[in-house]
Amino acid sequence: CNFLEWRGFKIVYKRYASLFFIACIEAGDNELLALEAIHHFVECLDRYFGNVCELDLIFNFHKAYYILDEIIISGEMQESSKRAVLHFISEQDAMMQEGDQKKGGR
Repeated sequence: CNFLEWRGFKIVYKRYASLFFIACIEAGDNELLALEAIHHFVECLDRYFGNVCELDLIFNFHKAYYILDEIIISGEMQESSKRAVLHFISEQDAMMQEGDQKKGGR
């Protein structure tokens, strides 16, 4: 069972290899939708990092948050297309790289 009730909320979790992904949802929310959102997030992480592992998340936690921000906004699914999410993230990476080059050129 991947669901727990805790203090009037539901904890939804899923294990992928050595990583656990956890979401806290309201008691009336659908647990299966939360599991789908977790799975979608992990698939996006896998495509971005190429088989995501603990070290990817430790050393690039800000990129994991960027991906999560592209997928979920205010607790609601924002983007369901993995291709679109990765496109937005690659654009952010390009902007960051461009900014770093401008800083180095000063």
